[in-house]
Amino acid sequence: MRPEPATPNRPLRMLKTALSRYWGVIAVLVIWQAWVSISGVNQIVLPQPVDVFRDLVAEPGIYLRNAGQTLLLAALGLILGMLLGTVIAVLAWSSTLLSGILTPLGLVFSSVPVVALIPVIARIMGYDLKTVLAIVVIISFFPAFVFTSAGLKTLPPGSSDLFRVLGASRWTRFTRLVLPSAVPSWMIAFRLAAPPAVLSAMLAEFLMGTSGLGYLFRSAASGFQTERALGTSVVATVISVLCFTFALWAERAVLRKWN
Repeated sequence: MRPEPATPNRPLRMLKTALSRYWGVIAVLVIWQAWVSISGVNQIVLPQPVDVFRDLVAEPGIYLRNAGQTLLLAALGLILGMLLGTVIAVLAWSSTLLSGILTPLGLVFSSVPVVALIPVIARIMGYDLKTVLAIVVIISFFPAFVFTSAGLKTLPPGSSDLFRVLGASRWTRFTRLVLPSAVPSWMIAFRLAAPPAVLSAMLAEFLMGTSGLGYLFRSAASGFQTERALGTSVVATVISVLCFTFALWAERAVLRKWN
């Protein structure tokens, strides 16, 4: 019998997969390292990727502690914002009068730049974590409200007439038809709101916080610790990508069971 060809081990397969997927990022890092080394640019202006990685490894506690706070506020604000947007969308669906009042207010309020809202909310709620949480709630509210409102109105053809013919009550129609039909749209809103929740928490921490990744970035940049500022950006980027990946996985899992 002809012996079967040896299959590559698991670490080698993982390495090949990483190279095939992230070769662009690796190329940017290599070019960055080579350009800084050859040009001799000042480390304050642009440090080497090696220096950024060295700071991440040397001081993991600083990054983990601040990242944990930012991630916790982002997750809590995302949940509250999605819940608030869903409730207001349901109220707007339930009444034409409420729809005429809540829909314009929600759109106008969400169109205000978040940078302009932070000082106002900070004056009202104080310069602490409550303001950071409120900003994340506001950012997460808009996609939940818009997509849930659209999902509540997107029903299977003829389904609404069928429920009326069968004599279903308005509550039965809502719980058995309207609300389930909005779940796919709600999951899209969740996927779209997850990464901005982290970035909005960082923005609020950057402008008025005393801890968190945003504050860490501001203090590092003002102290000319460019490698730490870039390390904070790397951590924030990784967290945002992981949040998007988790939201995408959750959306696909729910839609598979829903369909």
